[in-house]
Amino acid sequence: MERPERSASSAGAPRSHPAAKVLFRGPVGPILFLANFALVLQGPLTTQYLWHRFSADLGYNGTHDRGGCSNHSANPIMQEVETLTSHWTLYMNVGGFLVGLFSSTLLGAWSDCVGRRPLLVLASLGLLLQALVSILVVQLQLHVGYFVLGRILCAFLGDFSGLLAAGFASVADVSSHRNRTIRMALLEACIGVAGMVASLIGGHWLQAQGYANPFWLALALLIFMTFYAAFCFGETVMEPTPARLFTFRHHRSIVQLYTAPAPDKSRKHLALYSLVIFVVITVHFGAQDILTIYELSRPLCWDSKLIGYGSAARHLPYFTSLLGLWLMRFCLTDTWVAEIGLAFNILGMVVFAFATITPLMFTGYGLLFLSLVITPIVRAKLSKLVSKSEQGALFSAVACVNGLAMLMASSIFNSLYPATLNFMKGFPFLLGAGLLFIPAILIGILGRTEPRSEFQQFPQSP
Repeated sequence: MERPERSASSAGAPRSHPAAKVLFRGPVGPILFLANFALVLQGPLTTQYLWHRFSADLGYNGTHDRGGCSNHSANPIMQEVETLTSHWTLYMNVGGFLVGLFSSTLLGAWSDCVGRRPLLVLASLGLLLQALVSILVVQLQLHVGYFVLGRILCAFLGDFSGLLAAGFASVADVSSHRNRTIRMALLEACIGVAGMVASLIGGHWLQAQGYANPFWLALALLIFMTFYAAFCFGETVMEPTPARLFTFRHHRSIVQLYTAPAPDKSRKHLALYSLVIFVVITVHFGAQDILTIYELSRPLCWDSKLIGYGSAARHLPYFTSLLGLWLMRFCLTDTWVAEIGLAFNILGMVVFAFATITPLMFTGYGLLFLSLVITPIVRAKLSKLVSKSEQGALFSAVACVNGLAMLMASSIFNSLYPATLNFMKGFPFLLGAGLLFIPAILIGILGRTEPRSEFQQFPQSP
């Protein structure tokens, strides 16, 4: 594979040890923990802020009116609030994902040369700017369109996708083929625990003190995270060298992952496993986009405290999936573990589609307890298909797939949800359940034709 272009000044220059300028060699886990904590703290709050802002503008005050919620006649004003909230969520996501498709792929491949730290710092700064814009919107009652601006600024600097690309690439840098799956599952569990804690805090805090203070906490955490990424993260690329950022060679290196000469089965597996991640993330984020609106509206009519519990239950599978993966790997192959996870994911989506009472909604969340074993398994399989020098480009490509999937998820689910309110509110969840049969079939086929090169083509990293 062609390496990204390096500056001439780097040739023959002495290379310092990557830990020379850091306070201590910290792991990447705290960065992803704090980032996801801040994002999950802000996400449901932003949706609820949009809901209440549009409710106030349209004169609708039935959000907490239990009698109005139990009334099964359609309220056109409430449906307009739902539609506006869903559409503005779509605008934020589309704006961010379109910019992120360019930036995250560029930055991820760049990190193969310059190291993971520069990407972690840039993406942290982007998240910090987004939180600052959100605070200004809430405090100054600015137009909600500024949420879109904050999202675009964040995406330009790498967004959470950039953090994920650098984080998982750093794990691949220092793990062996044998323990890579569980190491990536541990990183995902770290992300999930952060989301669960933030969800529990956010709902109670919103009820007690309103919207502003949780956003201030997110900003403080992101400032700390940025300093940690800059001065405490232990670089995992052992010989980082200067490289130009704005060059098409970085994007070309990603294309070459799928097109460069290599054993045919390996490249086919690379493409098909990428498709698996695309479909799984499309369903995951599509459902996540509409769950808060689904729970706020009739017939569930949840308040912010229940929204927080639901969001915490939504993140609990990050931990339970890690536990399930660790236990099942002793008696089942990764392929069978992924299939079991997909089966429970499908069941959970079906229950969401027909949930009209709170206990049934939490039953759906309970069925998702193994739903997140799929992504660490597929990420580990993808990582084993490429060389050690291609890990940044690979996870940059995965970030690109993530971005495309999120864009598709927002476009489909946020457009479909308002369109199906009159005949079946839960139809998008049924669609998600149907789509998950695609990765279930692909993983079954790929598991039977696992390329030998996945385990033998490249030496294990220390």
